[in-house]
Amino acid sequence: MSLIDQHALSHGLQLGGALVAATAIENNMTLLTSNLKHFRPISGLSIEAFDPSL
Repeated sequence: MSLIDQHALSHGLQLGGALVAATAIENNMTLLTSNLKHFRPISGLSIEAFDPSL
């Protein structure tokens, strides 16, 4: 099952976000985002929050 299938309805993840998350996972990279709601539930994804207003 793909990330988009698992998280689209429950967390609002869209295709672009799923591609970014999958790329980060595959390349063992941390995803920097201000949108934790969409990415926090994805297992295996390392995320770091930032505030774009700063």
